[in-house]
Amino acid sequence: MIENSKKPIPVLVSGALGRMGSEVVNTVLNSTDCELVAAIDINEKNNGSNISELLKVKNCDVFVSNDFEGTLCSVSQNYRNENIKPVLVDFTHPDSVYENTRSAIAYGVSPVVGTTGLSPSQIQDLSVFAQKASVGCAIIPNFSVGMVLLQQAASVAARFYDNIELIEMHHNQKADSPSGTCIKTAEMIEEYPKKFNQNLVKESESLKGVRGGLRDSGINIHSVRLPGLLAHQLVIMGSPGETYTIKHDTIDRKAYMPGVLQAIKKIGNYETLVYGLEKLIF
Repeated sequence: MIENSKKPIPVLVSGALGRMGSEVVNTVLNSTDCELVAAIDINEKNNGSNISELLKVKNCDVFVSNDFEGTLCSVSQNYRNENIKPVLVDFTHPDSVYENTRSAIAYGVSPVVGTTGLSPSQIQDLSVFAQKASVGCAIIPNFSVGMVLLQQAASVAARFYDNIELIEMHHNQKADSPSGTCIKTAEMIEEYPKKFNQNLVKESESLKGVRGGLRDSGINIHSVRLPGLLAHQLVIMGSPGETYTIKHDTIDRKAYMPGVLQAIKKIGNYETLVYGLEKLIF
């Protein structure tokens, strides 16, 4: 592991004008431990505009660029001889996040990835690539500390319940289903090795998919997409005579910001891929 210096951590934000990206920009600008050095967004009409003026946030001399590779190269060169690695926070689209992350690692910039939709094989490839490059990379399906606690509780409770179903609900502009957060929850539950939801009857569906997506472990996942929602998850466990429900609701994107800052501050101490916020806070 390498030790971070006491200098502010240089931070690039990709997707800087999006809902999550703009929240990250504001958080970084108001942090004494971080320094915003670049704002990247694909919207060409804002190219060259001052990020502070566009988002009405704390004043800074950072201008929006739609040149992802060029910005990475420039920042990498600026900090080549510094005892601190720049960090890229990426909240862009699932279609671009894999290539964005590989590019950041190649330039020696530590990616903190909040976009979900990466496949297990892509995550494995990025893990190998990060280790070869000795660059820390954090892939965080959910930055909420409350969600991390839900996942921890669910993984413990799985020892005592054989029947578990997951429901995740998000706004209707979320591209991937199920959410990366819900997949991560299922994976943590499945660390207790057993087959869940053993059929007591022969099930049939008069409407295909009504029982949700079925994982190899037997866990069903149900996805809901509606306007008015932000991010919500239920873990419902049942046994004869009782049900146990764990629920987490995100009602404002500010809930993610403490976790984002933790990831930015901690990833410089790693030289490989870290998957999940719990690895950085516990």
